Amino acid sequence: MIKVSLAKGDGIGPEIMNATLNILSAAGADLVFEEIEVGEKVYLTGNSTGISDEAWQSIRKNKVLLKAPITTPQGGGYKSLNVTMRKTLGLYSNVRPCRSLHPFVTTKHPDMDVVIIRENEEDLYAGIEHQQTDEVVQCLKLISRPGCEKIVTYAFEYAKKYGRKKVTCFTKDNIMKQTDGLFHQVFDEVASRYPDIINEHWIVDIGSALLADSPEDFDVIVMPNLYGDVVSDIAAQITGSVGLAGSANIGQECAMFEAIHGSAPDIAGKNTANPSGLINGAVMMLNHIGQSDVAEKIQNAWLRTIEDGVHTNDIYDPIMSTKRVGTKEFAQAVIANLGNRPKQLPEVSFEDNTPLILPKYQRRPSKDKKVVGVDLFVDWNGDDANELAEKLQKLNNDELELSMITNRGIKVWPNGFNETFCTDHWRCRYSVKEEGKELSKGKIVEILQAAMDHDIDAIKTENLYTFDGIRGYSLGQGQ
Repeated sequence: MIKVSLAKGDGIGPEIMNATLNILSAAGADLVFEEIEVGEKVYLTGNSTGISDEAWQSIRKNKVLLKAPITTPQGGGYKSLNVTMRKTLGLYSNVRPCRSLHPFVTTKHPDMDVVIIRENEEDLYAGIEHQQTDEVVQCLKLISRPGCEKIVTYAFEYAKKYGRKKVTCFTKDNIMKQTDGLFHQVFDEVASRYPDIINEHWIVDIGSALLADSPEDFDVIVMPNLYGDVVSDIAAQITGSVGLAGSANIGQECAMFEAIHGSAPDIAGKNTANPSGLINGAVMMLNHIGQSDVAEKIQNAWLRTIEDGVHTNDIYDPIMSTKRVGTKEFAQAVIANLGNRPKQLPEVSFEDNTPLILPKYQRRPSKDKKVVGVDLFVDWNGDDANELAEKLQKLNNDELELSMITNRGIKVWPNGFNETFCTDHWRCRYSVKEEGKELSKGKIVEILQAAMDHDIDAIKTENLYTFDGIRGYSLGQGQ
């Protein structure tokens, strides 16, 4: 018997969780649940994370969490519990299957069967933000090689395990050449180790457009965190409803399973919510813990129920549906179908019941890292970049000199355009005078001291490095 931590959540969470638990029990799942309290009630006790130490202990001990949607109170500095749990527990891989149920659930894409695999720990979701001037706030986009290698390898191993033929990568590396460029680079490196699986890369905007237009052309799609969050919801919706999709969050030690939708407090307590997303999340959990026979039984019974036209309000259609039911009644219909298989929809067969857990990441040898300059960020409310450059050139020293000024990433000095709109946030680049020579870091301190002496408001610095002689920083647009 497997012990699982259980969070019933907020809003419709308790209703859909109870429906799911009834199905798991009727199907003979060999589970015992340890209920924990997370979400709105915990937030409102003054705990800004939404989770207690006791709940953390339960999850870390049991290694598996089945979680219903939760509500994060508005305002008050409350943190997203989903993001906190994924990052704290190292749940680096978010897996979201999106499969059409045509003709029983209305969709424009009857042949869609796509799995979105989303990096789950970093990117802009690191949540590192600062207001730096009156007019500009910053959010740091963090992409790491370990993060890229883990998620891309997981995507190819997933494709291999489940007989998928192609893995596609979405990034925006035509613009973010360092961060998204690293993700794309690692994708190409990992793809070369799987010659039997087709690989391709799309820029995320056109890739998303193609997915929305012709999802049958895709199989497994892997991408960084933010894109994955957006695209997975779009993919789930175009199959027929976000309410049908389950989600697995997989890490080296722990795993969390859930529906992808929110807590929908407006319909809480009305017995109208569709429990399908959480049911499908529970099916993924059963596969993860090696109870694939039960997972197969529940998934096929759920498919048969959808096929029978027994539908909740969100997917009810007068033409294809035979009966409009509530949350409890839908669960009862699935239970009645345990042991039955769909007649028209493809039935599922989960033969391999071993969880997909990859070896721990092994760090590579460090590269030769040299500092070759510094970007000094300045708060200045003037408009003329030439005037600012004149002030900043007074900071030059025997190793560093001002080489460029950008505003919101656009080069405005030297040779800037008068038409370029500038805010009060300026990136001022000081480069080594002798190309190829490594900078003494003390010279960066001299620049900062000189800025103070000349009453220039330096708000932050970023050192400029090369790694094995390769530039590790972006140029200004227009340079």
